[in-house]
Amino acid sequence: MNILVTAGNTQTPVDRVRCITNIFSGRTGAQVASTAFERGHTVTLLTSHPGVLDTITTTRERVEPQWRVRAYRTFDDLDALMRAEITTGGYDAVIHAAAVSDYHVAGVFTHRDGQFEDATAGKVKGSHPELWLKLTPAPKLIDKVRADWGFTGKLVKFKLEVGVSAVELEEIAERSRVHSRADLMVANTLEGMYGWALIGAAPGGYQHIARAELATHLLTTLEVISPSTNRV
Repeated sequence: MNILVTAGNTQTPVDRVRCITNIFSGRTGAQVASTAFERGHTVTLLTSHPGVLDTITTTRERVEPQWRVRAYRTFDDLDALMRAEITTGGYDAVIHAAAVSDYHVAGVFTHRDGQFEDATAGKVKGSHPELWLKLTPAPKLIDKVRADWGFTGKLVKFKLEVGVSAVELEEIAERSRVHSRADLMVANTLEGMYGWALIGAAPGGYQHIARAELATHLLTTLEVISPSTNRV
């Protein structure tokens, strides 16, 4: 298969030197991409942290065109890369593991005499006694894969929740999978993300997988449901 994997975090700029981001390095996505490549698939990895690959070994030599890595930094970078790759790359599967920003910064303000004043600048001054950020919802890139970019191959979605039980997580995951028209869902909790994950889809249900087995189990499942598992 020809597989596109996204990994890492996105930055949402506050100004030209500051941003809002999250804690994720993209190691899970990098492991999935490396496992797919090791199993003989052609892989393109979009990642915010390409250096993570230095800690993951493969027996196959990572050379183009069977192995490609493209780096991104911001939400807009990843949006543009995904659009370009999905609409032109001829992929059989997309595995969207990137931790994408949920909000854009729509404005930076100070609050003075009961009024908000625009403080947007190339570098917001550090002398303000306080700052207010206006955040607006960002588009869900996973939902654009089919609806906007017309992808018809296999789609894998990742979802992280906080403070829910395994039963609740499975219910949330399945609703989310159906909403995005994904074929498979990988879901876990912040509390358990280093120990386990749920992988699957209704009606077959979800399997509770040890974190160390996630990449291998995901690729095995994807190969089973894919009409073609051609390998190099």
